[in-house]
Amino acid sequence: MTPDALILLGTFLVALLLLSYPLGGYMARIVKGDIPGPARFLVPVEHAVYRLCGVDPKEESGWKPYTFGLILFSFVGVLFVYLLQRVQGYLPLNPQGMTAVSPDSAFNTAVSFVTNTNWQGYAGETTMSYLTQMAALTVQNFLSAASGIAVVIALIRGFARHSAAVIGNLWADLTRITLYILLPLSIVLGLLFVGQGAIQNLSPYKDVATVQATQYQVPRVDKAGNPVKDAAGKPIIDTLTTKTQTLAMGPVASQEAIKMLGTNGGGFYNANSAHPYENPTPLANFLQMLAIFLIPAGLCFTFGAMVGDKRQGWAVIAAMAVLFVSLTCVGLWAEQKGVPALSHLNVDQQASTLQAGGNMEGKETRFGINSTMLFVAVTTSASCGAVNAMHDSLTPLGGLVPTFLMQLGEVVFGGVGSGLYGMLIFAILAVFIAGLMVGRTPEYLGKKIEIFEMKMTALTILVTPTLVLVLTAIAVMTDGGRAAIANPGAHGFSELLYTFTSAANNNGSAFAGVSVNTPWYNIMTGIAMWFGRFFMIVPILAIAGSLGAKKRLQVTSGTLPTHGPLFVVLLIGVVLLVGALNYVPALALGPVAEHLQMILAH
Repeated sequence: MTPDALILLGTFLVALLLLSYPLGGYMARIVKGDIPGPARFLVPVEHAVYRLCGVDPKEESGWKPYTFGLILFSFVGVLFVYLLQRVQGYLPLNPQGMTAVSPDSAFNTAVSFVTNTNWQGYAGETTMSYLTQMAALTVQNFLSAASGIAVVIALIRGFARHSAAVIGNLWADLTRITLYILLPLSIVLGLLFVGQGAIQNLSPYKDVATVQATQYQVPRVDKAGNPVKDAAGKPIIDTLTTKTQTLAMGPVASQEAIKMLGTNGGGFYNANSAHPYENPTPLANFLQMLAIFLIPAGLCFTFGAMVGDKRQGWAVIAAMAVLFVSLTCVGLWAEQKGVPALSHLNVDQQASTLQAGGNMEGKETRFGINSTMLFVAVTTSASCGAVNAMHDSLTPLGGLVPTFLMQLGEVVFGGVGSGLYGMLIFAILAVFIAGLMVGRTPEYLGKKIEIFEMKMTALTILVTPTLVLVLTAIAVMTDGGRAAIANPGAHGFSELLYTFTSAANNNGSAFAGVSVNTPWYNIMTGIAMWFGRFFMIVPILAIAGSLGAKKRLQVTSGTLPTHGPLFVVLLIGVVLLVGALNYVPALALGPVAEHLQMILAH
């Protein structure tokens, strides 16, 4: 690794710590209903929401009504987003006259944004109207993020409370998280993006003159729109010339802010954060990375504050940081090393090997390798899915890093809420393993971990690997799955594995070498996203209810400390062990095999 890469990584971590620590304390106060002074001007708005919805914020519920309410709320969100896409051609705020989205793509997009995945099989600037972007997609960016935070807060209450039959009020949690946390942060970040050059308007698209003419080729079609073929039966291709370019406009900065803060990742443009209107400068790129990790990191400190032991939060974030730094360094090394097999082509005459500066294929020159690979690691660690480069162009080991970060369960900081509740599940598994080794009943934060908690833990840990591996196998064995592969061999398998890893873990990024906007992939990835989200949430809320009802045990000399270096190492080991056992065979068929082919110059 180069010194500038280490400086960038160190600066990022220091800035993250300085911002997330006070935010964690603030969020702990918000979810308890203790609204700090500067935010109290929003209290009348909160109360108005309760009156409008007929909600009593003081009335809490058990885990079953909490879970049912969340699933019903999400289902209604899917219906709304689906219907708005289907009728957008008849609605206002559509200056480009976007027509209805196809049923399968509308279904996929609706599930994607409601589950905080934001997987996109379409190009936003040629598919969605401004109204759909704002009222459907951006709104769900807020609500899906709030849902994830609400789930982890309910789980933390399960650890913090004792002999309690309730875990909170879902509607109060969603309202406070959105109103006092997500909305203010999004306004501030959106203004910063506008200051850096991100656009924010409702103007029609602009046709501008280019510096030089551009030639492009299109297939010739008849009046009915059918391709015209020559005597040999081949399509006739016409070469055209244009001196203009269409620039897509829109309310970009506002969507960009919550896209990052909510670890959503769905871009206004097809190029996502590689587009200069979404991510115009290196400073904007750095702010986007900080925004992705800000709330997930802050929630670790919220956890420590709510359970009454801040050391617990430090232990969790330490485990996350070690995993993140280790895998990021592997990715930086792989991309800086470049593709040695290409040196035999003598493309680079100024150095002994090709790409003396590393692998720049698919990357923005304004960001370079270091900022790009750090962004790759951040977005796949955090269940965000935003991309500022073509992941499909990463080196085999460079591509393995984001794939494996997702396959760890999106617990390395992870999504807003989902990252922490995933890591707490691994913590439960860690204390269970430790208890088996010493012959004691496992305990975590004063709560005895018994058979029910372990059944739910096993379910949450196994659901996403099952979805990923089964759906990848189906894709490999069916015509509908194989038809979308553009690259044969090991890399094509890596693309499929990445696709379902991203969907089932609610990340949303893609290698993009697979043509996924087909009915087959829209349905299959939609299934992966829905079950990957809610087959995790239901058992986690069940654990929250079970733990909240338990009595708190006294700390004894035999209690395993869960705030020190020993527990951090144990937690990291359990995360890596589970990830390796689930996915190493599949990784060996994809990125590992491709890496061996690359170094052998095949």
